[in-house]
Amino acid sequence: MPVNSRIPGLRELSVQERRVRVTEDSEVDVGAFEPQSGLVFEQADQMIENAVGVFGVPLGIATNLTVNGRDYLVPMAIEEPSVVAAASNAARMARGLGGLRASTSGPVMISQVQLVDVPNPEEARFRILEVEEEILARANEQDPVLVELGGGARAVEVRMVPTASGTHLIVHLIVDVRDAMGANAVNTMAEALAPRLAELSGGRSLLRILSNKADRRLVRVRGEFDAELLGGSRVVDDIVLAGDFASADPYRAATHNKGIMNGISAVVLATGNDTRAVEAGCHSHAVKDGRYTALSRFEKNAAGNLVGTLEVPLAVGLVGGATRAHPTARAAIRLLGVASALELGEVIAAVGLVQNLAACRALAAEGIQRGHMALHARTLAATAGAEGAEVSEVAARLVKAGRIREEYAREVLGELRGASA
Repeated sequence: MPVNSRIPGLRELSVQERRVRVTEDSEVDVGAFEPQSGLVFEQADQMIENAVGVFGVPLGIATNLTVNGRDYLVPMAIEEPSVVAAASNAARMARGLGGLRASTSGPVMISQVQLVDVPNPEEARFRILEVEEEILARANEQDPVLVELGGGARAVEVRMVPTASGTHLIVHLIVDVRDAMGANAVNTMAEALAPRLAELSGGRSLLRILSNKADRRLVRVRGEFDAELLGGSRVVDDIVLAGDFASADPYRAATHNKGIMNGISAVVLATGNDTRAVEAGCHSHAVKDGRYTALSRFEKNAAGNLVGTLEVPLAVGLVGGATRAHPTARAAIRLLGVASALELGEVIAAVGLVQNLAACRALAAEGIQRGHMALHARTLAATAGAEGAEVSEVAARLVKAGRIREEYAREVLGELRGASA
């Protein structure tokens, strides 16, 4: 069922009212977001080794997001204040101009088989490529269900990689993994192929594993952001300058890209996907041209509006792993309402772009600390021991005084409680 992601005043509602509001157009049970209905210890004990507990992370909903003409309410799991609000606000600035457009290159992953002690690497490369069809058939025998769904091994590539220990022959198996993240599928194929590849090469196989440099699984997203909503022509120009700085300087690019990952990783985590794999892929893509640079670009168009673009590899799935084992992740995916892993990746990339734009706007227009620290004041109030309505009151006093510090929060809380005693 289509949803309307424009929900003004959502943050003013109580937690229970928010749950009802964001799930009213879906089949998601609001109880799925209750902490006691989430991951219980018995489930956690089956997911990892030596489990001793469950670590909670705040789960928020980003609003206002439109991607390819469809609205999404986006679950984000993150402990950092201001991220969810900033992404929602930046998405609003693109909404009136059609929202964001996204496309993807397909759900393709690479598995690698390392061959060492190969006496004649160039000849071995030819021998392997001569039997590509045999290799693909063997690979596809490992996962007939994937093949039935339209996926499977598509191609074989062989690289000669000079190393400190000599030339290694590296075989890439290119696999369409459909709606899976794909690690288990491609690793199983690599294991099955390794003996045959070693035989063909005259060497021996060593590592047999996927690559998290998922550069065959690229998502591209672009959006036009209203200059007036951003703060005017000068702000647009300054965001472009800030983006150019990030493109040119790796020290700035690292922080610029961290802002992108604030959005991306939060959705990846909320949907039970692998944050480390996605982060490794994105950062490796930032250095694809031999120098670490910004993943996004900003330009000013003829209408005077800001245009943002982002290209990132996103290895995410809807089947397998925590996406099925974690009850809150399942509810988050249902709330998103995505029909495929490709669609999920497009939404995630869109959140990365709007989050990045929000951070650049804050830096260019008012400095990052003003809005960030105002929201951080609530965290400090709770840390100081404030409860219920006390949190808002203590936070408001911290912001008014311009003293966003924990010791001052404790002082203000003591004054509040003393006055009401």
